[in-house]
Order: sequence, then structure tokens, then C-alpha cells
Amino acid sequence: MKLFGTDGIRGIANKEPMTVDTALKVGRAVSDHLCREGAHSMVIGMDTRISGSMLACAVASGAASNGIDVHMAGVVPTPAVARLTVQMGAGAGIVISASHNPFADNGIKVFDGRGLKLTEAAERQIEALITADPPISAPTHAGRVMRLPRAGEGYVDFIVDRFSDQLALVDHFPVVLDCANGATFKVAPEIFTRLGAAVTSLNTTPDGTNINRDCGSEHPEHLAKAVIHNKAAVGFAFDGDGDRVVAIDEIGQILSGDQVIAICASFLKNIGELRTNRVVTTVMSNLGLRMALDQMSIEHDMTAVGDRYVQHEMIRSGAVLGGEDSGHLIFRDYHTTGDGITAALLLLRLMAHQRQPLSQLKQIMDVLPQVLVNVTVSEKPDLDSLPDVKTAIQKVETELGKQGRVLVRYSGTEPICRVMVEAASKADAERFSLQIVDVLKNQIGSKNL
Repeated sequence: MKLFGTDGIRGIANKEPMTVDTALKVGRAVSDHLCREGAHSMVIGMDTRISGSMLACAVASGAASNGIDVHMAGVVPTPAVARLTVQMGAGAGIVISASHNPFADNGIKVFDGRGLKLTEAAERQIEALITADPPISAPTHAGRVMRLPRAGEGYVDFIVDRFSDQLALVDHFPVVLDCANGATFKVAPEIFTRLGAAVTSLNTTPDGTNINRDCGSEHPEHLAKAVIHNKAAVGFAFDGDGDRVVAIDEIGQILSGDQVIAICASFLKNIGELRTNRVVTTVMSNLGLRMALDQMSIEHDMTAVGDRYVQHEMIRSGAVLGGEDSGHLIFRDYHTTGDGITAALLLLRLMAHQRQPLSQLKQIMDVLPQVLVNVTVSEKPDLDSLPDVKTAIQKVETELGKQGRVLVRYSGTEPICRVMVEAASKADAERFSLQIVDVLKNQIGSKNL
């Protein structure tokens, strides 16, 4: 049974796999795999979805039934759970969240004792434990489920202490924050305020059903209007669980995650903090980022889609900066995992240091026009086994040369093949993508459309 996707387990709450029964099995399996040796405890946090406490209690019950002590952190951002796991010496940290998805969805993200996302091998082992027949045998003693006091406040202190010496120039910097009615709704405004920024906060009244609804990182256009209205220097929109951020410049323009990575890479290199002189991103990063990094003589490594692949490659290569165009940004000198608040504060730090507006700083990278088309397919054969598709891709790549890029891949969770083309103009990107899409539809397109 395949439970884990690109970022944990995800689905509609109260429907498989996001049921109480499965959550209990996940708690038992994760505790068995990660909490047996030495660290006999687990930390659980969640975002503001109405189904969060139901699933958190189920996971906690599973772990406690396996003899593991569970610390319930309540509503905190995903990176806070990673931090707490390491700080408390726990064997695992679990976050109940579906990130940027609508409130009806929920999910389970897992960190190991180092505050890192799991490898695919670890996920397969946990899935095997979930489906084991007979199931995992319970010990003779149960673990305790305990409320973890001041979990959110502790994370605020951690971030403020980390940045207090670096943001002296940010005093009264006008900032607008969109907290998506999610996990950052309390901690983000407090952090920025304590660090001296003049904060305007949006979407900080979660009711269990309004998380990500017309707000946050998925709808930054509302924040863009607020930045202009408030004459702010910058705006930051977080996703539901706070591990992603989208930045808005002072003229209301939305920056891509790749643009933020390029800006930060240049800054960190200039101040001598870009160790190993490399940046790690996924294959979905814009070609413009690669061009910008080449101009800065910075190495660029690419991984499969998913911030955990970026995280693991950063550890392997020693890189300190990496991320995804979606806004998952990892700064390993500051945190073990992606953290939207940390990324926002680092961007604020360099804006103050450079004494330049974000609209000027972003010019370090030109974003190439990109078109992404999803093709519903009836099967997923190896693309190299489809001669007509392979020929169509090669023809487009030849015409593009070094002025564009083609990426064709299957979705890991849906019957979809994604065709992404970058080119010098939007018209070229659309034209070339349709050439590949037409062949794909003819070869393996779903006949049910």
C-alpha cells in the first residue's frame, strides 16, 4: 500500500487514508520505527484545520499504545515541530497538516529525531509496519500523552534570539503579513513585532474552516493590494502550516521562490556565508535561476520535486541554501527544514543590509516564461518507451537550444503527465508545449475525457 506522497500522507479528512484508524496505525508504526532506540518520545503539532485535533489524538493514541510518551504542541508551524523534536531529544516529530490545501483535506508529515524529512526507504519501512499482518504487538506498558506548554512561545523565542543581532536596521520597517488563517497566525506577527518591524497582519482569525481560503501563499494577490495600500516595504504570505512563504515587493509585484533564492544566494556569497558555493533546487526551478547563478559563478544542483529531496542533497553536498520555486526555502545555518518565517526574516535582513527595495533586488534574475500543461493519462509507461513522444520532446529541445527547457514527468499521486516548457517568450512556450501535449494525448491520453 502506497501511503506517502511527495510530502507525507495527505487526503480528505475522514476518508482513507486520512481516517482515525489509519492515523492510529501511523502513530504506532512511526513510534516503532523511530522511537524505539534511545529516544522514547514523540512531538505532535498541527495547523488550524477543524480535523486536526481528531487526527492528532489518533496518532498520539497509536504512539502511546506502543509505549511511547507523546508531547502535544497544539497549533504551531511545521518548522516549530522540527525544532521541538531536536530540542527535546524526541525520536520523531509529527505534523497534522495538509499545507496549502483546503480545510477539508488533512495530512501527516513526519520528521526524524534530527528534524529531517524521511527518506523513501524509511517511508517504505513505516508503510510495511502499518499494513503488517499480524499487526505490531503492543508492549505491556503504555506511554503518556502530555500537553507541551508554551510550544508556540518557545518557537517565537528561538527565532527572535536567532535574528535579534541581525535585524538592527529593520526598526520600524513597514511589513504586511498574511498568515492564511493557519499555523503562523499567532507566532508570525509576534516575531516580526518583537524584532522591531511595523507589522500589519492579515488573516489571523482561524475558525477551523477558513485556512488558505482566498488568502496566504495560494492567493498572494490580496496581500499585494494590502502592501500598496499600507505603503509597506514588503509583504509576506505564508501557507497553512508555515513552511512556505511568498514575497511581495513594495510595488505589489509577486516574487517567485526562485527569485528569492537568487537574491539570497548573491547576498550570502557576498558576505561569505554561502558555504560550498552551491545552491540546491528541484528540476522545476526556472531556467532563469540557473542563468543567474551561472553569472554569479555559483554551483547549482537539482533534485526531484519535493523539499525533502532538496534537504537531503543539501546535507550530502554541504550546501546551506536550497528550496523550491513554490516558496519552500531551506537555510541550513538557521534551521533543519523549510521555514517561511525564517526565509522572510532573512530577506528582510538583506533588504536592510543592502539598503535597496525588493523591486530592485529581484532584478538579479530574469524569469523565463513558463507553461505547464497537465495531461490526463490512461497509463504511465516509461516515456522513453514511447518513440513518438520521445521524438516530439527532442524536436522541441533542439529548437529551444540554450534559450529554453523541457521537462515532462508523471505526477506521483494522480493519473497525470505534466509538460513544462520554458522559452524566450510566452507564445513560444505555449506553442512548443502543445506540440508535446498533442502527441501525449494521442499515445496515452485518457479516453474518458
